[in-house]
Amino acid sequence: MSQAVATGKPFSWRIRVYWEDTDAGGVVYHAGYLRFLERARTEWLRSLGVDQVELRQRTGLAFMVRDMHIDFLGPAVLDDEVDVSVCIQSQRSASMVFEQIVRRVSDGRELIRATVRAACVNLQAMRPAAIPDDLIARMS
Repeated sequence: MSQAVATGKPFSWRIRVYWEDTDAGGVVYHAGYLRFLERARTEWLRSLGVDQVELRQRTGLAFMVRDMHIDFLGPAVLDDEVDVSVCIQSQRSASMVFEQIVRRVSDGRELIRATVRAACVNLQAMRPAAIPDDLIARMS
């Protein structure tokens, strides 16, 4: 169990900015932040012992982003290290709302603040489905 999970603190995942993440000016392209946010949520699930491939194979369920709001507060640039946090803001039977923050490691400056709603979806029916009880227990 990760330290973040054990203490109830927001989970954090460190990412370095590479050329592929930036525009011609060496600044992280706005859509690149979506990948950073997704990677952090994926690693958060992994820290809880959730294998998304196994979850999909066993239950036919997956998480999909339903909506997202992003405030762009400052730029990350080539070779920056950023921490991307994941914190559950609210949870319903078939969805969760996350607060995610991207901070530059060198100065702690908050660069992105995002609210992300992810829905648990039955992939065969492409309809919302209840989050499995064992997963809810891991998140508690």
